Amino acid sequence: MKLRYSQTSPYVRKVLMVAIEAGLYDRIELLPTDVWAPDSPIQRDNPLSKIPCLITEDGLALFDSPVICEYLAHLGGDARLYPGPGPARWVALRQQALADGICDAAVLRRLESLRPASLRSADWDRRQHHAVTRALHRLEEEAGQLPPPEAPTIGGVAIACALAYLDFRFRDECWRKGHGALSRWFDHMAERDSFKRTMPPME
Repeated sequence: MKLRYSQTSPYVRKVLMVAIEAGLYDRIELLPTDVWAPDSPIQRDNPLSKIPCLITEDGLALFDSPVICEYLAHLGGDARLYPGPGPARWVALRQQALADGICDAAVLRRLESLRPASLRSADWDRRQHHAVTRALHRLEEEAGQLPPPEAPTIGGVAIACALAYLDFRFRDECWRKGHGALSRWFDHMAERDSFKRTMPPME
């Protein structure tokens, strides 16, 4: 298998963590990909020109991260990541959606900060920031429902990646303030081998 990726993408990190958890990491060839290059090969594999994009051993291009993660968990036979039919499955998928939403808003803020100052929108940044703040409050309220770090679901993996991305790009905003239970859960989750092995490079 081949994975088009960037080391700084939280969505890629989620895929890589799942690959490690499912015992498939060594079967994946990592292909650094610049989605902004006009001739980027990602356009051939994913018409949306987004990463991550997994090319399976059968040549099928899969995107985006929720699809890839479920494929890898199925391929690796890791039923722990995706609980069977019932309430636990919907909780895990809902947690993944909330975490991916945090990443969506944070990435949009990051991209906005890279635009020329004259083109930046403070209202747009504020809207995305508020979305992240509300999501963090919800996770804090539901901290008791988070999967144990010793047996993470896809929801736990996704939340860990989202919080780590906030540390990576918005450390000065200190998401931990007012979110003690969530912070303690994250600190335990950060001890997993899959988390440590997928740290983004320091910039």
